[in-house]
Amino acid sequence: MKKILLVCCLLLTIAATANAQQGQRQQQQRPRVANLQRYAQANKDLVFTTGPRVVLFGDSITDNWARMRPGFFVEHGFVGRGISGEVTAQMLLRMRADVIDIQASTMVLLAGINDIAENLGDEYNEDATFSNIQSMVELCWMNGIRPVICSLLPSYSFFWRPEAKNHLQKVESLNARLQEYCGRHGITYVNYHDALLSSDGHKIDTKFADDTVHPNDAGYEIMEDLLLKALGYK
Repeated sequence: MKKILLVCCLLLTIAATANAQQGQRQQQQRPRVANLQRYAQANKDLVFTTGPRVVLFGDSITDNWARMRPGFFVEHGFVGRGISGEVTAQMLLRMRADVIDIQASTMVLLAGINDIAENLGDEYNEDATFSNIQSMVELCWMNGIRPVICSLLPSYSFFWRPEAKNHLQKVESLNARLQEYCGRHGITYVNYHDALLSSDGHKIDTKFADDTVHPNDAGYEIMEDLLLKALGYK
């Protein structure tokens, strides 16, 4: 009887351990919802001042920008808060941590291309993407932050999501909606799209990008000039 009890206890222990390990593996495999840990330490390390703080908030295009051209950010006191791969819903969730709580005076928003690429597996819904951007703008207004909205770049295919279709038409449709919204509410709109468009009007110019989505140094130089003019820095 004792042996049977010992065997049962041993089997229960093994089963419990296996279940715990399986649960841990499943937890590790779950995608991070809003990537709040990405800039948590950097946000703590920021020196808070009474001067204006411009936060560039976005996805991989903003993420790469701060990494590839840090001098631009340092020179103008800009803070980069881009995370590669994020959709607008994820950005909305982390806006308090990465924009509001670090006392931004201006939020420069460049977002939406990963929604079109359907990065989370959900079918692209322009209304939902536009609503997420509206919500971020309204959070700015509620917290005394100036919103600046940037057009999506003329990305015409996604190497990581080759099954996605009609990219440029979706980009142009969302951009038109954002531009109209900005005009109606007096929001500064930065038109990167037209400045980076190829002469045939069907894609991002190869002079300004090394793939079909992300700017190279020459592309970022064009964007920097447009952004500084929009902010009144030149």
